[in-house]
Amino acid sequence: MVRAGSAAAVVVAGHTAVNAALLRRPLAAPPAVAERVSVLLPVRDEAGQVGPCLRAVLASTGVPDLEVLVLDDGSTDGTAAEVREVADDDVRVRLLAGGPLPPGWLGKPHALHQLAAAARGPVLVCLDADVRLAPHALAASVDLLRRHGLDLVSPYPRQVALTVAERLVQPLLQWSWLATLPLRLAERSPRPSLSAANGQLMALDAAALRRAGGFAAVRAEVLDDVALVRAVKAAGGRGGVADGTHLATCRMYDGWPALRDGYAKSLWSATGSPAAAAGLVAGLLLAFVVPPLAALGGSRAGLLGWAAAVASRVVAARRTGGRAWPDALGHPASVVVLGSLVVRSWRLRRAGGLAWKGRSLP
Repeated sequence: MVRAGSAAAVVVAGHTAVNAALLRRPLAAPPAVAERVSVLLPVRDEAGQVGPCLRAVLASTGVPDLEVLVLDDGSTDGTAAEVREVADDDVRVRLLAGGPLPPGWLGKPHALHQLAAAARGPVLVCLDADVRLAPHALAASVDLLRRHGLDLVSPYPRQVALTVAERLVQPLLQWSWLATLPLRLAERSPRPSLSAANGQLMALDAAALRRAGGFAAVRAEVLDDVALVRAVKAAGGRGGVADGTHLATCRMYDGWPALRDGYAKSLWSATGSPAAAAGLVAGLLLAFVVPPLAALGGSRAGLLGWAAAVASRVVAARRTGGRAWPDALGHPASVVVLGSLVVRSWRLRRAGGLAWKGRSLP
C-alpha cells in the first residue's frame, strides 16, 4: 500500500508540473475590448461585500462599453442600498430586483438567468460579490476568451486564506484541478468528469450560452459553474479554467464555521454518489496519508510519496499565488480534513439538512 500510494503521489506531482506549464495566462496589458461587456453580479445579503466589489468593477480599464447588472435576490441586510450608494449616478449600473424563485430552481442559477436575460452584450462576465478585480481583469478575461477561441473561460482568482482552517482546505481548490485534470483535453472534451470552473469569475460568449440552453440548463445544480461549462461543451463549445492569480482575489470563507457549512452544501454534489465519494476519499488517503505515516516509521518509499505530495502542493501554490511554506508540508492533514467534510456533506444531504443563504437545498 505504501509503494502504491507513493507511486500515485509521484504521478500526481508530475501531472501538476505539466499543468502548471500549460495553464493559460492572461496578458498583463490586454488590448481594449471592442465589444460590449455585460457584468452579471447576483447578490443576496452581501452588505459589506458588494460595495468594494462594485467599486473595483467600475474602476476597470480597457472596457469602453461596459454595463454592470446587479440583481438583488431578496436581501434583507441593506445590500441594495449599498449598491445604490456606490453606483450613484453611474449610467453603466442597473440594479434589478429578483423575482420569486420558481419550483425546481436554485437561487444563484435563477438570479443569473434573470441577469442574462437583461444583458445586452455579446460577452457576459459572471462575478461573485466577494471577488475583488484588478483594473485590467475584465479586459484580460475577455482577451483570454477571444484570443484562444473559447466559449467560456474561468480565470481562477487567487484564493485568500487567513485562518488555520482556510489554509488547510482552500489550497485544495486549485491543487485539485492542477493535479488531476488534463487542461487542454478538458477544454474540448464533452466528458463531464473533464470539467472545471469557478463561478467567482467567468467570462462567456452570450451566443454559446444560448446554444447550451442558458442558465436554465443548470437550474437545479448546486455547482452551477462546473455544470455550466459541461453544458457549454456538450453543445459543441470549448471552455475551462485559466490563470486568474493577478486578475482577482477572493476570500471565499472567513474561518471554520463558514468553511464547514460552505463545503457541506456542495461536496456531495461534487463527488456524485456515496460510492464515488468513498472511492475518492480512499484514493486520497492511500496516496497522500499512508505514505507520510509510513515515512514517520522510517519507510523510504513513504518518504518519497510524502515529498512528491509536498512538491505537487508547492507547484500549485506558486502557480496560483498561494502560500507554499509551511502549508504544503501539512498536505496529509488537508486531505484528512477534506475527507471529513465529504462525509459530513453526505450525512447532511441524506438527512435533508442542507441550506444556503436561508434557502433549503433539494
